[in-house]
Amino acid sequence: MRASRLLSLLLLLQTRGRMTAAELSAELEVSIRTVYRDVEALSGAGVPVYADRGPAGGYQLLDGYRTRLTGLTSAEASSLFLAGLPGPAAELGLGEVAAAAELKLLAALPPEPRSQAAMMRERFHLDVPGWYRGSDEAPFLAEVAEAVWEQRPLRMRYRRWGPQEVERDIHPYGLVLKGGSWYLAAETSGDFRTYRVARILGIDALPGRFERRPGFDLVEFWSRFAAEFAARMYTGTATIRLDPDYLGLLRYTIGNDTTDTALAAAETTPDGWLRLAVPIESIRHARWQLLRLGSAVEVLDPPELRKLMVETIEELSVMYRD
Repeated sequence: MRASRLLSLLLLLQTRGRMTAAELSAELEVSIRTVYRDVEALSGAGVPVYADRGPAGGYQLLDGYRTRLTGLTSAEASSLFLAGLPGPAAELGLGEVAAAAELKLLAALPPEPRSQAAMMRERFHLDVPGWYRGSDEAPFLAEVAEAVWEQRPLRMRYRRWGPQEVERDIHPYGLVLKGGSWYLAAETSGDFRTYRVARILGIDALPGRFERRPGFDLVEFWSRFAAEFAARMYTGTATIRLDPDYLGLLRYTIGNDTTDTALAAAETTPDGWLRLAVPIESIRHARWQLLRLGSAVEVLDPPELRKLMVETIEELSVMYRD
């Protein structure tokens, strides 16, 4: 375990340059004291690592030093083939590049890791979109990806909810694939926003290049956006009674996270059913969600939702009697 960590520390310094003890601690998920001991161990083994003190200091390798200890284990080589998604790579215009890289990687691997990687590719396949929906058609994805890579500003026509067309001058920072849909993180008018690439109606490249804001982290930005989106999406709460045999259908209908949140504060009623407070997007949206559960659910609150459920059930009753 320690040998693997020492190699990871060495490769971090080789690929990233100067890093502080705190940064190394966070990357390696160990204490700062452990980092100090590991650096001493590397130095004692003859690795030319040294420290600069002060606010801008940190550890780094002697200029020009590079290790050759970069061989992949069987598990590491196999994992690379799980990370390669041919569909998204092709959408980005990188299908041939990804295929060529895969061939080169296979050719460079020793026999055992190569066979493990081939088995991984034969036995596991990642299909990104969910059931009952395909991937978004995003005709400008390749152009947007190129602009992200080249740091080229864009002028785009975009279809907002409504539908409403708007024009935006943007600095494209990164792309995220979520559930079969591509999203663009971009800076516009000094603020960062997220755009669904499939809703881009047209783009024009603007002259010059833009400078990325120092410290922008795409993963952190997306995590924060996703959390804020979920908070905005649920505008209220509905109290329901549910037959516990239908918990699986409730999860399918409103999602695992939402169901788990509701179950954390659930109560069991005298008849054995569950009393739950579930987050809802709107009264009308909740009606269609809960109707899927049929007689296994009863809406207790709010009164507006209960009334809407009654009206809908009466309409269905009339329809089927006629």
